[in-house]
Amino acid sequence: MNELSFAVPLWVWGAVALGICLMLAVDLFAHRDNHVIGFREAAIWSGIWIAIGLAFGLILLAWQGGEVASTYYAGYLIEKALSVDNIFVFALVFTFFGVPDAYQHKVLIWGVLGALVARFVFIFVGAELLELFFWTAYVFGAFLIWTGYKLVVSKDEEVHPDRNPVVRIVRKIIPTDPKFHDAKFFTRVNGRRVATLLFVVLIAVEATDLVFAVDSVAAVLAITTNTFLVWTANAFAILGLRSLYFCLAGLLRRFTHLHYGLAVVLAFAGVKLILSETPVGKLPIPLTLGVIVVTLAVSIIWSLVATRGQSEEDAGAEDGTSPGTGEGAADAPADAPADAPSAAPGTDGSVDGEGDGTGRSGESHGSRPSDSA
Repeated sequence: MNELSFAVPLWVWGAVALGICLMLAVDLFAHRDNHVIGFREAAIWSGIWIAIGLAFGLILLAWQGGEVASTYYAGYLIEKALSVDNIFVFALVFTFFGVPDAYQHKVLIWGVLGALVARFVFIFVGAELLELFFWTAYVFGAFLIWTGYKLVVSKDEEVHPDRNPVVRIVRKIIPTDPKFHDAKFFTRVNGRRVATLLFVVLIAVEATDLVFAVDSVAAVLAITTNTFLVWTANAFAILGLRSLYFCLAGLLRRFTHLHYGLAVVLAFAGVKLILSETPVGKLPIPLTLGVIVVTLAVSIIWSLVATRGQSEEDAGAEDGTSPGTGEGAADAPADAPADAPSAAPGTDGSVDGEGDGTGRSGESHGSRPSDSA
């Protein structure tokens, strides 16, 4: 596999990792009071995270040149686009469990930490497999093409977050109280330490992201197997996921055709990965970046034009309300029974029902927050 190769000193890895940890700490400190995050605040933070991600590309440009920087930008753009798809399902999970607006930030920030760790592991394993066994490029490529296909044909399938296998296993092992207790993941009920419903929500989000991480990492590995570039592209894209959620959550219903663009991008990445192990070889990065930008731009513009009559419905997104709970959710008593989850299947502590977990290849774009019960 024709691949970019440049030495990355250990201190550079350490400096980048430390910088990411500090940024996560700043993000967590800035929202330690669990206040409801409005559109304006989310937009400002999203702008800051995107600017940091783009600035890192400029550092790579000065350090290693244009090819390395453009490769990073291609990976970053794919991850940022796929993170919008993550937001669809995260919003669905919050809606399903009736998570108050003020508690969603805490779930997302811990979800980001879990996502970074999972991607770190998947990147090194995937890159090593591609380097050691050339035929894994065909496997990963076929997987990406299949994921793109499923993204299109599965958009009307209903998703049940409570049926995620990981969530069901955790609830069998850990005693769980089917209520929210402020923003706590664990509390004491009748002298017994139990997990709260918010912890179940966190597990649902983390389990969902594990599925996302597989095809997200595979998509970036289709561009490069340089572990430094793949991980930094993932990390800087994931860092802004929390802010991007609060920025876009109320507008998700406008992106009705985005999944077509994401499907094309994933399928293109799969074809690119397969071609890299044929006489055709690795496709040029400028072509890759151009296909990604044009495809996503067309799908977004197509979506906005097709839903231009929904502007009044989306006006509520700008006043800080998110799709999961409505305006008054954050003011609900901390220990009051969660009516929405108690009425939903599986949230009373039972694990009845069949079904697979949530994931990009099986998610429901037809069951977005505006459509789900």
